Amino acid sequence: MSTTLLAIETSCDETAAAIVVDGKEIKSNIIYSQIELHKLYGGVVPEIASRKHVEKINQVIRAAIEEAQVTWDDIDGIAVTYGPGLVGPLLVGVSAAKTLAFAKGKPIVGVHHIEGHIAANYIENDELKPPFMCMVASGGHSHLVYVKDYGEFEIVGRTRDDAAGEAFDKVARAIGLGYPGGPKIDKLSKEGNPSAIAFPRSYMEDAPYDFSFSGLKSAVLNYLNSCEMKGIEINRADVAASFQQAVIDVLTDNSVRAAKDFGCTKLALAGGVASNSSLRQSLIDRCAKESIEFYYPSPVYCTDNAAMIGVAGYHEFIKGTRHDLNLNAVPNLKIGER
Repeated sequence: MSTTLLAIETSCDETAAAIVVDGKEIKSNIIYSQIELHKLYGGVVPEIASRKHVEKINQVIRAAIEEAQVTWDDIDGIAVTYGPGLVGPLLVGVSAAKTLAFAKGKPIVGVHHIEGHIAANYIENDELKPPFMCMVASGGHSHLVYVKDYGEFEIVGRTRDDAAGEAFDKVARAIGLGYPGGPKIDKLSKEGNPSAIAFPRSYMEDAPYDFSFSGLKSAVLNYLNSCEMKGIEINRADVAASFQQAVIDVLTDNSVRAAKDFGCTKLALAGGVASNSSLRQSLIDRCAKESIEFYYPSPVYCTDNAAMIGVAGYHEFIKGTRHDLNLNAVPNLKIGER
């Protein structure tokens, strides 16, 4: 007997809903993005994001149900992101899920946002099963996660300061590209020389799987300021390419090292930064040399979406995980917590 879930995701600036069957078949995946709105401010404004979620949430849920051509009788439960993320946006999604659960008499499963990103890899890769190592790179997180089993995780590496996506956004702003920084730096880098500027790579001797990008970000800003003071023309494409290469080198090195040290023959990539074409190619090439199978989602499943929440929610649902109507938003929710 199949299991059909309505999934809801509102952790940041995407209002999303999906219908997912058996954690694999995506019947619908509706995403309303607020990027154009937040471009005006150079980043996500939580209060504005919350208000827009309130405005769009019912429309997005209705569209997901209609596109999937299901009724409430077909839906077995509701999966919703309850952390981590921005507390206002999270509350909108959680409140909508609890209201529908109460009104329709459906069970509810709270889902960890990062576990959703990891689960996005299952959608198009039938052969991918735990255990495996996963590099989660997004605007708010840079984690190396050892996936022991469905719903069982161990964080083996994390950022000590800026997340990879956060560093992309800050450097993009510094060189005048605007928000969101990741896609714009990825595009501009194709016109530049990744070896033009010797930006630093940070490796932690005491924690070989951890990341630190604040020194790299500072090096880029110092380079820009130095050029301006000396009247040297700045080649933005070279800056973007050299910065991006420094990030990619560290992400690739640490990910492959962790996979080998943990005896993993499979490495997956997840999160918004996972859609970066150069990062994907770097990991494809390195994993091929190391005889490691490499997996990554399509771009639509890298950025925030509800399909991934439905997949992660399914694996919790069939294990018997349920949350009651006291479920609340937990903006600093740790991975593996229930």
